[in-house]
Amino acid sequence: MERRNLPFTIFIHGAALLLAVIILLPLLWLFIMSISPAADLAAKPLRWWPETIDFSRYHTLLTTLENSAGEAFMASLRNSIQVAGMAAVAAVLVAIPAGWAVSRTPSVGWSLSMVIATYMLPPVALAVPLYMALAHFGMLNNVFGLALVYLTILAPFTTWLMKSGFDTIPREIEAAAMIDGAGLFRTLKTITLPLAAPVIGTSALFAFLLAWDEFFYALLFTSDQRAKTLTVAIADLAGGRVTDYGLIATAGVLAALPPVLVGLLMQRTLISGLTSGGVKG
Repeated sequence: MERRNLPFTIFIHGAALLLAVIILLPLLWLFIMSISPAADLAAKPLRWWPETIDFSRYHTLLTTLENSAGEAFMASLRNSIQVAGMAAVAAVLVAIPAGWAVSRTPSVGWSLSMVIATYMLPPVALAVPLYMALAHFGMLNNVFGLALVYLTILAPFTTWLMKSGFDTIPREIEAAAMIDGAGLFRTLKTITLPLAAPVIGTSALFAFLLAWDEFFYALLFTSDQRAKTLTVAIADLAGGRVTDYGLIATAGVLAALPPVLVGLLMQRTLISGLTSGGVKG
């Protein structure tokens, strides 16, 4: 292993520190806004730290009193978890066989390219046909309908990720298992899928995050607490004549917690999946 000189080490640590500051500073300011009184947020010059810390907004959004802001927020939080979870699971279930088939049959690789091309379309181009389809099946303002819409967004992306992951698994391993008498499904279950576990976890995580942050379709296809997601609920907080920026910041902090927790739990899987295929040997 090559020895690194002191200036290079300082540069590496300095670059890492700078990156951490760039990423974490907006989140820190969001949290400071959430605990700052409204007067501090409107003060000139701006106070970078509140004179008094106020956690009342967290209590406001985490309560479940009837017809309160907390009830609407908690309902949207539940809807986001359900929609993102269902869409991510469905996308992975679709992507595993599709990605494996394309990986093992290069002659049909053009089909994946065509599917990914639809992913590049602007969401507004598909808004009208999707709205008409959901209306026809009575699935407007419905978490299942919204999850189905998200599946059309996530499936091409997760299929592409899974195909890249299966490409790194040698076909000879599967062929050896079949020569020993294992059928196709047993080979996939005992050999291929365990080896592809990091990529499956990475695909699921990215699918969940994409569904969690989606706003356009959620705004179009939902109208009340039965299906409204967090992104729309946070936008509603900014829709009144008098905007409480601290309350919006509090909602942003709370909305960021579930993805952060999922990311921390799946950190090792994420790193393994992203680096899969980076080194051949």
